Amino acid sequence: MADASRGELGANPIEAVLNRLGFWTLVFLLLALLPTALRLLTGWGEAIRYRRRVGLFAFFYACLHLATYVVLDHFFDFPAIVEDIVKRKFITVGFAAVVLMIPLAATSTDRAVRGLGYVRWQRWHRLIYVSAVLGVVHFLWRVKADHRVPSIFAAVLTLLLAVRALAALRHRPAAAAS
Repeated sequence: MADASRGELGANPIEAVLNRLGFWTLVFLLLALLPTALRLLTGWGEAIRYRRRVGLFAFFYACLHLATYVVLDHFFDFPAIVEDIVKRKFITVGFAAVVLMIPLAATSTDRAVRGLGYVRWQRWHRLIYVSAVLGVVHFLWRVKADHRVPSIFAAVLTLLLAVRALAALRHRPAAAAS
C-alpha cells in the first residue's frame, strides 16, 4: 500500500489496514452478487462470466483481512483470538462470514461444478448470501459512530437480495388447485 510506505496510515496502522481490507472484501462480495441482479432486471447476462473471479477476489481480501487480524493484530495468540471471537459479537459474525466463504472458494472450479452436479453446487453457493449478510453485519457492528458507509453496504445488499427474492417469487410454480 502506498500509504503504508509513506507512513500515512494514521495512529493505528493495523486498524487502518484491517478497515481497508474489510471494505474491499465487502465491495467484491457485493460485486459478485451484482451480475445476477443485472441479468434479472435487464436481461443483460454478460457480467455473469466475471462473477466467479470477483467472488474469489472477495475471498482473497477476506483472507488478507483475517490474516492481518491473526498475524499483525494478535501475533498468533490463538487463545486471545478465540476469546475475542467468543466475546465480541462483531468478530464472531465476521469470522463466520469468512469461514462460510472457504467451501465456496474451494468449489469455484469447473471440476467442482461437475463433481457436485450443477444443482447441488448452486445450492451450496447460496451460502454467499449468508456470508454477505454476516459481512455487512460485521461492518455495522464494528463501526462505533458514523454508520453511513456500513448503511450504504446494507442498502445495496438489501436491494441485491430483494431482486433475487422477487425473481424467485415470480418464477415459483403456482399452487395446485384442490
